[in-house]
Amino acid sequence: MSKTLIRGAKVLGGEPQDVLIDGGIIAEVGTGLSDEGAEVVDAAGKVLLPGLVDLHTHLREPGREDSETVLTGTRAAASGGYTAVFAMANTFPVADTAGVVEQVYRLGQEHGYCDVQPIGAVTVGLEGRKLAELGAMHESAAGVTVFSDDGKCVDDAVIMRRALEYVKAFGGVVAQHAQEPRLTEGAQMNEGVVSAELGLGGWPAVAEESIIARDVLLAEHVGSRVHICHLSTAGSVEIVRWAKSRGIDVTAEVTPHHLLLTDELVRTYNPVYKVNPPLRTERDVLALREALADGTIDIVATDHAPHPHEDKDCEWAAAAMGMVGLETALSVVQETMVDTGLLTWAGVAERMSAKPAEIGQAKGHGRPVSAGEPANLTLVDTAYRGSVDPAGFASRSRNTPYEGRELPGRVTHTWLRGKATLVDGKLT
Repeated sequence: MSKTLIRGAKVLGGEPQDVLIDGGIIAEVGTGLSDEGAEVVDAAGKVLLPGLVDLHTHLREPGREDSETVLTGTRAAASGGYTAVFAMANTFPVADTAGVVEQVYRLGQEHGYCDVQPIGAVTVGLEGRKLAELGAMHESAAGVTVFSDDGKCVDDAVIMRRALEYVKAFGGVVAQHAQEPRLTEGAQMNEGVVSAELGLGGWPAVAEESIIARDVLLAEHVGSRVHICHLSTAGSVEIVRWAKSRGIDVTAEVTPHHLLLTDELVRTYNPVYKVNPPLRTERDVLALREALADGTIDIVATDHAPHPHEDKDCEWAAAAMGMVGLETALSVVQETMVDTGLLTWAGVAERMSAKPAEIGQAKGHGRPVSAGEPANLTLVDTAYRGSVDPAGFASRSRNTPYEGRELPGRVTHTWLRGKATLVDGKLT
C-alpha cells in the first residue's frame, strides 16, 4: 500500500501538523515530516478528524434496493466523511437472523467504501411479540452487538426487559425507537400549535418521553445498557439527564435535522420535512443543542432514511417518513454546534466518531489521530460554504430537506485504513 503524507492539517481543529500514513496505519504525526515515496495531500487550513461513525443508517438492502443499496449507501457515507456505519434491521427480509446480518456484513466488506456493521432486530419480524435470534446474530460472522426494532418501538415492557437481560450476557445494547404506538396513531407531525392550525394529526412529545422513562428504569432494574435513538424533545433530554445522574447505563443520540429544523417547515406541506420522530419546536431544538454540548446526548447519528422519488413526491398524508443525511451531517453539525461556539472540533470528533464507535464496539474506529492507530480519517474544508445540490449525491435517493440551502464545510478526503475512498470531493 502506498504512503500518504497529509501536510499542514489542523488535527481536531488544533495547530497545523503533518500526518504520515503507511500501510493502513498512522506512522507519524508531527511538523516538518517528509517521505520521498509518499503521495502528498495539501491540507493547509483544513481540519483532520478521525473517520466518522454513524450508529443509525438505513441501507435498505435487502429488499428495498430502489431506495438504497449497501454500495450506494456506503458511497454516500464515504462522501460524508464516514468510515463505519451501523445498518438498521428494517429490511425485507428483516435482519432478525444470523443469515441476513451476515449477508449485509459481507456486502459491506465486498464494496469497501466503509465498514458496515449490521444491527439486529430485537423481535422477530419487528412485530414486538417474540425475541429474535439475538445470541445467534452476536455469534455470527457479523458479530452483532446492537439490536433495534427501529421504525417501530419495542412497546411491550416484558419483551423489552427480556431483551435487556439477554444482551447483558455478551455486553450488547438495545437501541430503542421511543414511540408509544397508541399515543401516535394517525400522527403526521409534532403535536402543538402548528399541527392544530394545519389540522394534521399530532405526535405528542409524551409518546417519546414515556417510553424513555420506562426503559431507563428497566435498564436500571436489570443492570443492562439501553441506547435511545433519535431523541427529539426537551422533555426527553431531562429524563436522560436524570437517568445519568442516577448512574443508569443509558446513551442517547440526536439527528442533524433535529438540531436545525423545526415544525414550522411543515406549513409548506412539503413531504421532504416528514420524518419520524417529527420535527419539533424551536425550544426543543435549542434544548437538544445544549444537551449535545454538555454530554447529556452522547452522539450525533444521521438516521439516514432514503426513499425513492414516488414515496416523497406525493401528498403529505401518503408520503413516507424519513430524510437522507449521510452527506450533509457534518455540515449541519458545523452550522449548529461549531459555528455557534457550542462545540470544538475535538468535541465533534468525540460525538461523531469516538463515542458512537464505543457504543457500537466498532473496533479500529473512533481512535485518536496518533501514531500506531488505524488510518481511518476524514479531512474537512471548514471554510467552504455552498448550496446543497442533491443531484450530486452518491446516495440512490434525493429526499434531503436541505436542497438549495447554504451550509458550511465540505469533506474533501476520506481514508479507510489508509486507502482513500474520497479524494478532492470525488469518490475513488
